Amino acid sequence: MGASDFVNLPNIGASIRRKEDYRFLTGGGQYTDDITLAHQSYAVFVRSPHAHASIKSINTSAAKAAPGVLGVFVGEDVAADKINGLPCGWLITSTDGTPMKEPPHPILAQGKVRYVGDHVAMVVAETLEQAKNAAELVEVDYDVLSAVVKVTDAAKAAALHDAAPDNHCYKWAIGDKAQVDAAFTGAAHVTKIDLINNRLVPNAMEPRAVIGSYNRASDEYTLYVANQNPHVERLLLTAFVMGLPEHKVRVIAPDVGGGFGSKIYLYAEDVCLTWASKKLNRNIKWTADRSEAFVSDAHGRDHSSHAEMALDKDGKFLRCACTPTPTWAPTCRPLHRPFRPFCTRPCWPASTPRRRFMSRSMPGSPTPPRLMPTAAPAVPEATYLLERLVTRAGWELGLAQDEIRRRNMVTQFPYQTPVALQYDVGDFRALLGTRQRAGRRGRFCPTQGGDRSQWQKARHRLLQLHRSLRPGPEQPCRRARCTRRFV
Repeated sequence: MGASDFVNLPNIGASIRRKEDYRFLTGGGQYTDDITLAHQSYAVFVRSPHAHASIKSINTSAAKAAPGVLGVFVGEDVAADKINGLPCGWLITSTDGTPMKEPPHPILAQGKVRYVGDHVAMVVAETLEQAKNAAELVEVDYDVLSAVVKVTDAAKAAALHDAAPDNHCYKWAIGDKAQVDAAFTGAAHVTKIDLINNRLVPNAMEPRAVIGSYNRASDEYTLYVANQNPHVERLLLTAFVMGLPEHKVRVIAPDVGGGFGSKIYLYAEDVCLTWASKKLNRNIKWTADRSEAFVSDAHGRDHSSHAEMALDKDGKFLRCACTPTPTWAPTCRPLHRPFRPFCTRPCWPASTPRRRFMSRSMPGSPTPPRLMPTAAPAVPEATYLLERLVTRAGWELGLAQDEIRRRNMVTQFPYQTPVALQYDVGDFRALLGTRQRAGRRGRFCPTQGGDRSQWQKARHRLLQLHRSLRPGPEQPCRRARCTRRFV
């Protein structure tokens, strides 16, 4: 179906009334934490305070003897029951033909912890207070090892995994290196930029929550979980981790309470509670508190990127080369996506004959990151990098920001980009003109004493066109005495 066909579909462009608002606005939502099952017990996790350490010993005797405790589990218990670690759901091959390294990710740490918040032990008790009190009685003897925070320091750091002694997960590339290098050699101008895309920590309205339940009569499991993708969660849980028939496990996702990608994974807590519910023959509930979520939820971005663009004397794009280095999670996560989505996204509607992207991924984090943190994965990161690069090129060549973009916009369709994606139709120059008219470029800039209310209205209209052009940071206001620049 082409883009022009969508206008004939029902409801396209119409304002559709949401059906769920009344329930949520009147307090009728039901989240995982609202569910209470019969004979429900509670789980609390003992987590690592260190980013990198060997576990010398774990003493659980006092915790097991505490009031109300039903069970205390550690990594040895998981290994004894042959519960697999969490898989990486999106594997790629490096440029030398070798598969990316996929170190094990046990649901409870075995021998070593690799990030602050790593799961060391799980305590299950009759009440939440009893579980918390018993968790404080678990004694863990750590041998603290060196750790790094910046991904750029990971290559010289101590090995996080035996499977990756050089802390190198993969090296992946797309594009013709020889042609790109040749274009840079003969270019009239080359713009270069180094960027750090800072780490993000998710903070949903409702924290992650899990309830694991087991029915002895039918030998079936039920998992209530705040998850954005329950079907994939069940597949990973059964086929890859616990080795169960898929029809024996039911995953129920009530109201999620916000996610934007952070709740799309199969987490260790989900497996732990499902597994322990059978061992104890009890329904078990766990809900993260805010501090716990900060170190246990999947983080995002944390990239260090170098990008270059070759241009001719008229400011036309010739070639683009980028080397992003994303932080590799200390343990690869299910649906952990290497940098291929990023490398195929820097294709806003500009005609660049050749592009090359090479991604290296290394660990370097005190808490667990997630590669793609938000909705529209890789779009914000790729757009930010590309827009900053084009903006810098405009400054260096003395071209207005709208002009350098207009000169390079695609006008012939369909247009096949050099990095997989194809544009079937579009009138991007017209959209740019509409954006300029909506914003009345610089006329209502509040720093020049203009009408701030009019400026805010114009800015709101400008943002409505934001996604149609995939812009990056706010562009500098090119008028005297009012220049905003992003270095």
